[in-house]
Amino acid sequence: MWQTLQGSIRIPEIRKKLAFTAAILLLYRLGAYIPAPGVNPDALDALSAQFSGSNVLGFLNLFSGGSLQRFAIFALGIMPYITASIVLQLMTVVVPSLEKLRKEGEVGQQKITQYTRYLTVALAFFQSIGYVLLIRSTAGGAIPVVENFNAATVFVIVLTLTAGTVLLMWFGELITQRGIGNGISLMIFASIVASLPQGLQAWWTNPDQVFKVMMPFLALGIIIAIVFIQEGQRRIPVQYAKRVIGRRSQGGQSTYLPLRVNMAGVIPVIFAASLMAFPPTVGTLTQASWAQGFSTFFSPNGWPYLLGEAVLIVVFTYFYTAVTFNPVEQADNLKKYGGFIPGVRPGRPTAEYLDRILARLTFPGALYLAAVAALPTILINQTSANFFFGGTSILIVVGVALDTMKQLEAQMMMRNYEGFLR
Repeated sequence: MWQTLQGSIRIPEIRKKLAFTAAILLLYRLGAYIPAPGVNPDALDALSAQFSGSNVLGFLNLFSGGSLQRFAIFALGIMPYITASIVLQLMTVVVPSLEKLRKEGEVGQQKITQYTRYLTVALAFFQSIGYVLLIRSTAGGAIPVVENFNAATVFVIVLTLTAGTVLLMWFGELITQRGIGNGISLMIFASIVASLPQGLQAWWTNPDQVFKVMMPFLALGIIIAIVFIQEGQRRIPVQYAKRVIGRRSQGGQSTYLPLRVNMAGVIPVIFAASLMAFPPTVGTLTQASWAQGFSTFFSPNGWPYLLGEAVLIVVFTYFYTAVTFNPVEQADNLKKYGGFIPGVRPGRPTAEYLDRILARLTFPGALYLAAVAALPTILINQTSANFFFGGTSILIVVGVALDTMKQLEAQMMMRNYEGFLR
């Protein structure tokens, strides 16, 4: 890893991409400390305890990098965009017109991306209104959080938070196009890593000495397990037929088709966490009795929340794997270029074989994601230990770091490949 980083710095083009990515992430972190207009930062300090626990506000504050606690211009974070992406991806399966757009290739994908942006703006607008009402209702102090609370002030705050989400969406697309890695995932990664000093302080000041000693080894074991599963793959042997063109023969080589145990990466975890945060958020934003009971039932530390998150992770793992890997398309490509799997007939039997192998691989991968996401919460419920970072956060941090390093290695390999001539 260190050799890859050192080598990437020596290449001017990759160095520029790394600098661009770092500059965008720095702007993102800078916006987390700029308060929205009309908000009193002194009054927000009295509410810091509500955003530092393991409740839904603490979860949303972690994913926004502390912006929600400060009610900064990036208080909503990138979660509205993730929610909009979930809705559009699910609708492509149900709505025939969207499914037709997805099959049109790059042009159709651009249209779906445009719809996702529109839905992100709508979700951010309504979520901003809910957060303003939430901050006002939970204040309860002598100093009001929102000064001169009226329609004009609320409109300015809502407009600022919505514009902040749109700006973050643009930041993420810029990183994806001109930087290194996936922009949205990297911003979530930066938000979680920004809370690392608080996590280390919480671990060091913990009165339980057994927990203080065992925590580093437990965290290291979880990280090693995540890396082991993320890098695990099943290699399907592929043989290409030898073709004679004129006096020369081409093909005939043997290779393999790598199928990863977890082909979906950390996307199912992000999607499941976003959806499971919805019921507690509704209960937090409204004072209705049914909403409060709904929020209490799906508390982030309760078993219904863990079971719901595990089921959603399994579902999204299968769904996203089916989106990213199409066995029929892979079988057609192998047949087109004269490739075949030994012992399997080309065409439909190859597609069925790949689909069967992929289903068997995806199931343990989905169970692994669900287990790692729920493990810290289960340990908290069974012991008196307090884990600052949940399994979802650890999965996202390690997964995004691995994916970014792979893209960096691919960039270096593409520029350092010498070929036959030097």
